[in-house]
Amino acid sequence: MHVPDGFINAPVSAAAGVVAAGAVAVSLRGARRELDERTAPLAGLVAAFIFAVQMLNFPVAAGTSGHLLGGALAAILVGPYTGVLCISVVLLMQGILFADGGLTALGVNVLDMGITTTVVAYALFRGLVGVLPRTRRSMTAASFVAALVSVPAAAVVFTLIYWIGGTTDIAIGKVFTAMVGVHVLIGIGEALITALTVGAVIAVRPDLVHGARGLTAPLKLRVGGELVDAPAREAAPVAGRSTRKVWVTGMVTALVLAGFVSFYASASPDGLEKVAADQGIDEKAEQHASKDSPLADYGVRDISDARISGGLAGAIGVGATVVAGSGVFWAVRRRRTPDALAARTEETV
Repeated sequence: MHVPDGFINAPVSAAAGVVAAGAVAVSLRGARRELDERTAPLAGLVAAFIFAVQMLNFPVAAGTSGHLLGGALAAILVGPYTGVLCISVVLLMQGILFADGGLTALGVNVLDMGITTTVVAYALFRGLVGVLPRTRRSMTAASFVAALVSVPAAAVVFTLIYWIGGTTDIAIGKVFTAMVGVHVLIGIGEALITALTVGAVIAVRPDLVHGARGLTAPLKLRVGGELVDAPAREAAPVAGRSTRKVWVTGMVTALVLAGFVSFYASASPDGLEKVAADQGIDEKAEQHASKDSPLADYGVRDISDARISGGLAGAIGVGATVVAGSGVFWAVRRRRTPDALAARTEETV
């Protein structure tokens, strides 16, 4: 759903950019409450993983494909504020290095693919886990529903933006019907990817899933014939080696997906591209400012072998995204003072 330059007029693109910049600024502050020395590198990994999976377009209908947006996955794994930053980093890397998503439309894309999906998905996820049994299955199911709804929600927001600032005179009802219809189908793929990923991480390391924190039912003790909650006790910090193992495993997975599996992705246009071509939205589309980038269109210039060119471009994208993302998250992380560390240690002894 990467919006290119020329779909939305300059005033509305600029306004979307201001809103997106404000949301990113708020997210930078909010991420300090979600990140620390242990989780900041993992947030960079989530951004790189989303970049990799976005290269895997999957068919959803005749001549149409879709790909992960990632807002739901990022919000559930690392938190809503950090999730907005994850998607923003991915979109920035894609726009600058790979000519994917217009640079003048960057604010539109952050608002639509980053903020909308993250806010809608996380709000729905928290609402569902608040009423469902507190189990791995319920959290996985909640992540499925949240991801599913987030994609057509983004399609609705794009339609509203296009209604206000579209550069072609197309009946908004046709745009709405086409966008929501195809993105409901794409949302099913998004939901499956998100649920499988969240479920897998919860199964091995629930302490690393932001959305799973505080959701474990308290231990019950029988006192005087009655069941009462056991005294709460904070879990001991997880060893650094274990966190590094998760990071390495995730990084290898992202590199394999972007560097190898992406070659087999669907070549059909994605949902927005298909709707734009069918409805005439793309009549005033402009060439990308980074069209001459050595990595434009997810291939390395001057390498003729498509498999090697695309695989190398994907690996470079994963590396660039994890470096940029980790740098941002490390800079805004919550720093633990020696006194706080000592107090935490005493509490867990």
